[in-house]
Order: sequence, then C-alpha cells, then structure tokens
Amino acid sequence: MKNQLNELKKISHPLPPNAVIGIIGGGQLGRMIGVAAARLGYSTIVLEPGRDCPASQVCNQQIVADYDDAEALGELVQSCNVVTYEFENVPMRAASIIESQIPLYPPSNALSVTQDRLQEKKFLNSVGIHVAPYRSVENADDLTAALDEFGGGILKTRRFGYDGKGQHVFDTAEVPNAREFLDNMGNGPFVLEKKIAFASEFSVIAARSIYGEVRAYDPSTNLHENGILRLSTTPARLDAETTSEGVEITETLLHALDYVGVIGVEFFEAEDGLLVNEFAPRVHNSGHWTREACRTSQFEQHVRAITGNKLGDVSRHHDCEMQNLLGSEAQDISAYLSDPNSFVTLYGKTEAREGRKMGHVTRLKQS
Repeated sequence: MKNQLNELKKISHPLPPNAVIGIIGGGQLGRMIGVAAARLGYSTIVLEPGRDCPASQVCNQQIVADYDDAEALGELVQSCNVVTYEFENVPMRAASIIESQIPLYPPSNALSVTQDRLQEKKFLNSVGIHVAPYRSVENADDLTAALDEFGGGILKTRRFGYDGKGQHVFDTAEVPNAREFLDNMGNGPFVLEKKIAFASEFSVIAARSIYGEVRAYDPSTNLHENGILRLSTTPARLDAETTSEGVEITETLLHALDYVGVIGVEFFEAEDGLLVNEFAPRVHNSGHWTREACRTSQFEQHVRAITGNKLGDVSRHHDCEMQNLLGSEAQDISAYLSDPNSFVTLYGKTEAREGRKMGHVTRLKQS
C-alpha cells in the first residue's frame, strides 16, 4: 500500500491545460505564481486565511481558512491536481495531509528541513555543503558558552524568522544577563552563528523537474538593509569559478532533496570558500528580475516543474537590477513608469507599513 501511495503522490507526465494548481499562501509570491499559471492555461486555487490577499486578486478561487484546517485541506485536495506553496512555514500536518493524497511540490521533506535552522544546517553539512560555524542554544549557559567560543555571533530563532526578524547580532562575547535576554527574545530554541567576513552575498535561483532535469539562472549579488533584501544585481560580481561552484552546490542540494520546483539558495563568498547561509523551498525574492530579463521567469519555471512539463530556457538577455519597494515607496511610481527600461510590479497590498514589501522594480541595463 505504501508503494502504491508513493506512486500516486508523483506526477509522471505533464498535466494538461485547465488542470488545477493549489497554492498554500496568498502573498505576492502566490500572486506571481498564479499569473504565470494562467499564461500556461492552468487554473489556481489559493488557501489563505486573509481575505482579499494579493494572490486572491489573480487566482481563480480562494479558500478562506487556516492553513491546517482539515475541512479546507480536504476541499483543496479534491479540487486540485497538484499543490505548491509560497512560504516555508506551512504546517507539516497540512503538508502530510496533502501529500498523502495528491502530489505536493516541492516535497514535504524540503519544508521540514527549512523550518528549523539547526536541522537545515545539519542537513546541508550531511550532503557536503558548508555553512558558517554554529552552535545550538537551548538555554543561557549554551548562549554564554557559544558567545565565548565565537567572540560574538548572530543569534537566530530556529523557527519562524524572516527578513531579519528573530535575530540579534552580538559584536562581542558580552551579554549582561543571558537568561533574561533569551526570555525577551522569545520563540526559542535558538542557534548562534559565527560572524563571517565575506566579500559578497549572492543567490542562485534554480529549478528541478520531475525528470531530474536542473536549470539554474545566473547568480545575483544581493544587498540587504536591516535584514531585508533591498537590491539584487545580475550578473553577480563573481568570477567564473565561484559562479560555477555556486551552481554546482545548488544542484547537489536539489538532487539530495529529490526536489521538484524552484529553489533559492543564499551564499556568502567567504575567504575560505563558499558558505550557504540558507535556502528557501520556493520562488525567491532575489529572482524577481527573471520576469523581465530572462526567456523564462522563475514563476513560469516553477509552474512548468510542478505540472510535469519540461523546464524552460533560463538564458538572460539583459543585465539588470531589482529593487524592492518598501512601505510608502510604492505610493508614487510615476518616475519608474516614465523610464522605458524600468518595469514595476505591485503586489495589491492595501496597507503600507514601514519595511513591508509592497512591490518591486526591475531596471534593464542597456549595452
């Protein structure tokens, strides 16, 4: 029975037009997946508790319910041919319910690995991929010992952190009251990473199909401000050897996870070689530029992969940079619209908060 169930969970041939894709999560990534799916003739249903979410404005249907609502998950499974997701904190219970009945791509093991930073680092090391030195922090004694060993470091919650949230940088080994500090941080346990000197941060966006085919986009150099991606520039400022190594590491990870779909892998170009900072089992912010500068965008590529189609051409026809529009920056886009080399994408969010991603602009560079 188990072997038969495993066969049912995998797509063995391309889904025809008018098949239905379920998307867990209604944010901007789900929205852009929905647009790409429509271009290829697929319908989409988004499961999201918030009404009038960005994805609901472009998808065919929204199921308004919590992500782990059993009745809603049953409706999603009955209505869809395949399910994907736009964020990595999908409840594992929900992933298991879906995967036991229809294909879920990327597979749930990728979710499980990335939902816990400690497990993610252990997994990466287990497949021969290097990360910055780290220590598990369960209590005040662990924090004191790890800070003393590293002379400082970056303390991160193991779960639910994103865009710099759930992090604290220690420039020295000093912490006045470790127990009180951890209590104030909340959401433990934690992991402390050693601060690494690096020449640049860059990412590789790649996809793997149900046939094991892998295609990787040109890497992008990333600039972060306050833990939020501010700018991605392509091509990355890397030599050919480093570029090739980053792509090879990404391919190793994709095959190790038996992955299907698009992945985003973030790297540090450190003095002693490449280190993986983290990876995201989904389309990625630093790959938004692919819609305007490549033959196949990361969103279409993801749809191709999860529906069992062949992957598209990832060649880049322009150098470019992608800038996130945060908070009120998206309220006046007239300057971007008057520039023939700029392409604006807004996410349909009604509330502009400081640091919130409201859209992005991709600027193509002319040779």
